Amino acid sequence: MVVAADEKAQAKGEQAEGKVKKVVGGAVGNQSLKAEGQAKESQGDLREAKEKAKDAVRPK
Repeated sequence: MVVAADEKAQAKGEQAEGKVKKVVGGAVGNQSLKAEGQAKESQGDLREAKEKAKDAVRPK
């Protein structure tokens, strides 16, 4: 399904963006950026978990 693939791609993008912000924030000592990255990464994790749950209940 196209929508599911789009959601999964968006989840991966959010995870990657969050990870970069978290690392950069930690490297430069910017706690706000680091926290923003952690939040974005968590948002991606939740979106990915939602998609996996939908896949698990979908008939094959």
